[in-house]
This record gives sequence, C-alpha cells and structure tokens, in this order.
Amino acid sequence: MADSDMTEPGAPTPGDSAATAPEGVDSTIGFSREAAAQLTQLDAAVSAEEQEAIAALPSGSALLIVRRGPNSGARFLLDADVTTVGRHPDADIFLDDVTVSRKHAEFLRHRTAFEVKDLGSLNGTYFDGVRIETALLSDGAEVQVGKYRLTFYASRLDLAPVASQ
Repeated sequence: MADSDMTEPGAPTPGDSAATAPEGVDSTIGFSREAAAQLTQLDAAVSAEEQEAIAALPSGSALLIVRRGPNSGARFLLDADVTTVGRHPDADIFLDDVTVSRKHAEFLRHRTAFEVKDLGSLNGTYFDGVRIETALLSDGAEVQVGKYRLTFYASRLDLAPVASQ
C-alpha cells in the first residue's frame, strides 16, 4: 500500500497548505531587515583568532578578511595611505581570479577612516551589496571585488571614541 493511499478521503496531504495553516490564515514566512542582518552576521562569524588580530590593530590601521572566494579566510592589513587591489602581481592585495581587474580598486586611508575606490574595473566594486565608485567604510562592512567578499574591520582604538559619543 502506498503512503498516499493511507490518508483519509478529504484529509490534507503533507504538501497541502491546509496541513500547515487553517483556512484563511496567511502562513507566509517573511524576514525583517533586522533578521536578515542577523543571518548575515552568523554567516560572517569571527573566529577567536580573528578577534585577537582585530583587537591588536594599532590606531590608523584596519583588517580585511576574505569571507568568500578562492582564498577564504585570508587576512590583509590596511596600514598605508593607499593599498591597491587587483589581479596584477604588483598589487598590494593580489586577488588571482578573472573576475578581478588588473587594477581593480584601492583602499585610501584618511587619518583613522578608510575609503574604497573603484578604479574603473569591468565587474565593479560593491559596498554592502551596492555597486559604488567610492564609499567610506564602516566597521563590519562587506566589500566585494570580483567573486571575493571581504569584511572590513577598523582598529578598535579608532572605534572607541565614536562609541563614547
């Protein structure tokens, strides 16, 4: 006897919407922006080793951690006024993938703040999912260069004055 033969006539089947919600009740599941942000944070969880590296950053520096892409987990220190990113071997941050332009983007330091600037790349540079020409980075922001997704972490020493205001 097949499983479908075991249900009573007129009884809801497992795939039937009536099996999960009474008639007239909307059973659609939705996510608020807050819930979506929490899911993103879970996806980009920071390991204890990464937390130590972030905590050790001196003022005026930042850290990029590759979250998705060929070298997932790689870390790049931003401690110069200009840090270049691209597929060219001379780039400060060398990302070896055809989705990355030879001279793709650069990170610019302005005292303790950082900005990302696209250098006219073919596939663009994205800040928190939005294609940009230039954007001021905030702690925990995601920067996408080609298929690489990098999370930006500012020095905790530079965040402390902002938090106390």
